[in-house]
Amino acid sequence: MTSVTIRPFQYPADYGAAIALWNSIERGVRVGPSDTPAEIEKKLLRDPDLFLVAVSDGGLVGTVIGGYDGRRGFVYHLAVAQGFRRGGVGSRLMTEVEERLRRKGCIRSYLLVSPDNNEAMRHYEKWGWRLLDDQVYGKDLA
Repeated sequence: MTSVTIRPFQYPADYGAAIALWNSIERGVRVGPSDTPAEIEKKLLRDPDLFLVAVSDGGLVGTVIGGYDGRRGFVYHLAVAQGFRRGGVGSRLMTEVEERLRRKGCIRSYLLVSPDNNEAMRHYEKWGWRLLDDQVYGKDLA
């Protein structure tokens, strides 16, 4: 397999490729209002070091977005292009974002997995994540 480099997301250069990757994912990554250019720019003002991409031969082949509010972390949009799956790209992205969260002082992080994404659940459990009993609520504020 071609070599893969992990680096911070670069806006606006990486934006189109990231959206295309997220839209190509069969299940588990939902592109929504938080993924518009304006919202991505706001995210990058807060903690640009937690939005990572995997690049191979100049092309974007993976993403992960970490968030940290000073108390808890969150992981979003872990995605790997079809031709690069099962090659460790997802593991590298997750390991790097977790380490960056730790360095910020984060002691607990969360992520959401859609109920039909059994493959992702197996990967997260292999990486030490565990299913919690809590129910998740959401509310659109815009």
